[in-house]
Amino acid sequence: MKKDASLLRIYGVWGLLRLAVDVGLSRAMYPGVRIVRRPFYLRGSGKITLGKGFTAGPGLRIDAWGVAASVTIGTDVEVNNNVHIGAVSSVAIGDRVLIASGVFISDHNHGSYSGPNASSPLIPPAQRPLHVQPVVIEEDVWLGEHVCILPGVRIGKGAIVGAGSIVTRSVPAYTIAVGSPARVVKRFDFDANAWSPVR
Repeated sequence: MKKDASLLRIYGVWGLLRLAVDVGLSRAMYPGVRIVRRPFYLRGSGKITLGKGFTAGPGLRIDAWGVAASVTIGTDVEVNNNVHIGAVSSVAIGDRVLIASGVFISDHNHGSYSGPNASSPLIPPAQRPLHVQPVVIEEDVWLGEHVCILPGVRIGKGAIVGAGSIVTRSVPAYTIAVGSPARVVKRFDFDANAWSPVR
């Protein structure tokens, strides 16, 4: 009874009703998930795997298109509001990952912008050949508000990416990366049981 009263205080009557509908629809459509709040948009849903205990706030968008595209999300992953994940090849997210609001994760760019085969600015962006590299986010990662993860990036186990960071290259396990482009600023020292600055 106390739990019900507490939920009513948090959500209000209409919010609690909406929550109940969202939970029911989520579990009917995606067995094993905890809740996917409306509105959400999943394109290529047969190529998307949502792990047990998955939780998403409103505005989730996952696009998996192309013959071999896949988005795989592990168990007990929590995704906040307005998160967009796009895959032409592969985006894999490990267990217990926490993703804050406004995060963008993509395994592709419209064109390539380095090397001898760089895309021409004379070709409209939507017509440039896609440049594709898989993205891997390992277990126990925390992505802060408005983080952007670009193609070819691997975020190592237990890493943290600070709010507003743009990740253009891989982040090692048990580190904290911040900035645009993101760079590692701290590493967890298991002997000292503390986060130590990286010089």
